Amino acid sequence: MNLFILASLIEPSIGLIFWTSITFILLLVILGKFAWKPILNAIKTREKSIEDALASAENALKDMRELKANNEKSLNEARTAREALMKEAREMKESIIAEAKVKAQADAERILSSAREQINAEKNAAVAELKNQVASLSIEIAEKILRSELSSDEKQKALVNNLMKDVTLN
Repeated sequence: MNLFILASLIEPSIGLIFWTSITFILLLVILGKFAWKPILNAIKTREKSIEDALASAENALKDMRELKANNEKSLNEARTAREALMKEAREMKESIIAEAKVKAQADAERILSSAREQINAEKNAAVAELKNQVASLSIEIAEKILRSELSSDEKQKALVNNLMKDVTLN
């Protein structure tokens, strides 16, 4: 008997199938009208917001790539400008050093030239003074020799005779 009851429960009757079908169709209509449309609308809205978010993310990624490219370009321009400034500074430094060397060389030449002129002037003055002193000493020596030689009359006559011989010979 238990089996029979179980079998009757398992086998549906036509009325049960009919009312279950009607209830199911009615449930589908009610769910289609009140639940599925809002659920489907919410899903469509969610899909659209996700698509918009993805498009926005792609745009942001594209903007980031452009920004990165612009940053790289700016960095390269800054590096180029820095290198140009460094090159200009090096050239200016070398120019200033070269100018300083030329000026120092010219100053050294001028100082050397002035020193040479001063040395020559002092040398000429020393030579002239030495000549004057030699001349003075020569005159003094000659005077002393002549005084000692010409102190007697005989020596004076002998000197005059020698001078006369030299004059006639020339």
